[in-house]
Amino acid sequence: MTSLSSSGMTVEISATLEQQAVRKAAWRFIPLLALAYFFNYLDRTSVGFAALTMNRDLGLSATQFGWGAGIMFAGYCLCEVPSNLALYRFGARRWLARIMITWGLMAAATALAVGPTSFYAIRLLLGIGEAGFFPGVIFFLAVWFPPSYRTRVLAWFTVSTPLSSLVGGPLSSWLLHMDGVLGLAGWKWMFIVEGLPACLLGYLVLKLLADKPADAQWLSTDERFALQTAFDREGSSAQKKKDFRAALKDARVYMLAMISFGFTMGSYGIGIRLPQMLKAHGMSVTQTGWISAVPYFFATIALLWWAKRVDSRGGHVANLAAGLFIGALALAVSTYFHQLLPAMVGITLALIGTIAGRTIFYTLPARFLSGEAAAGGLAVINSIGALGGFAGPYLVGYLKDSFGTFTAGMFGLAVVLGITTLLTLSLYFFNRGER
Repeated sequence: MTSLSSSGMTVEISATLEQQAVRKAAWRFIPLLALAYFFNYLDRTSVGFAALTMNRDLGLSATQFGWGAGIMFAGYCLCEVPSNLALYRFGARRWLARIMITWGLMAAATALAVGPTSFYAIRLLLGIGEAGFFPGVIFFLAVWFPPSYRTRVLAWFTVSTPLSSLVGGPLSSWLLHMDGVLGLAGWKWMFIVEGLPACLLGYLVLKLLADKPADAQWLSTDERFALQTAFDREGSSAQKKKDFRAALKDARVYMLAMISFGFTMGSYGIGIRLPQMLKAHGMSVTQTGWISAVPYFFATIALLWWAKRVDSRGGHVANLAAGLFIGALALAVSTYFHQLLPAMVGITLALIGTIAGRTIFYTLPARFLSGEAAAGGLAVINSIGALGGFAGPYLVGYLKDSFGTFTAGMFGLAVVLGITTLLTLSLYFFNRGER
């Protein structure tokens, strides 16, 4: 009896220490990384607001803007895998700081664009500069947080996606009203003000992050041991690939990459084109900023609720498929309505499905990849998936120019999300025990 009681007490103490370590790490890392991702996503999608006045100044057609808005993902994808392998080699702390400073400078430099060619060139450099940030953070969080916490931790990190649009819409529209201040157009002020904070955050990342629990002097020895014990349990219950070459031979990596391509195409296609859709309904710049924030308000609440539910009940694949199906159905139904309200309801549901699905999705690679395989595999998945960030805006722009309405573009994205739902369900064939 004494032995059993002592054993139970030891387990309870270990669990308490693990929770303490996770709580300390979460408070230290998540607010900073979430704020960094806030500006990262803002720097990507604010170009949709800039287009309200920038397209006229630079002489961009809808197709040219779609090309420029998406070309950053070409540079992003080309450099994603080398960047993440460098992160694994040099450590997340140093490499993430480098990425953030580089992308902050390039985002602000968009204000220097004078025509289509320079716009394309700066956007391409922006993609190269920020390559590896998102998969690098996902890898870093997998090193720090055991599986039972990951969906919620990823949710609090990726909540920056809807928040950046919730806050970014009104902020971007307000900055556009700075037109003429110091002789600069409003859209130039928008890129400068929203780009440079990433440089400061990069410096904070360098000072506050620790590459792994063993390096964290702000954790007690017992807390570091408890956290390591949790990862040891994970390692003993699953056979994971650790070599990057092994990851490249795993069909699941490419299946996940195609799924990532689909939901990225849907979410970016909606987000970047939403301001122009609202303007087409007769909205002013200020009204566009505030109304575009509404779908992201509901997406923020839904994301946190959904992540907590998945952590407690499981069913990652099923929930991912459900989110994508909701997005596809909502967009398809919304194309039948020409009034603003039902169209906005459809867009809101679509964003809830794709944004929540993105959070659930990035818990899946860590189930069969670790170490160098996780760093490189995540980069492969994200680099192929990020091409959807080019394809989404371009598809909507092309269909808008071809048919004269954004309805065709939204229906095209609905078809893409429907196909992605089927791809997600095919994951069951790779692992019969997966839920």
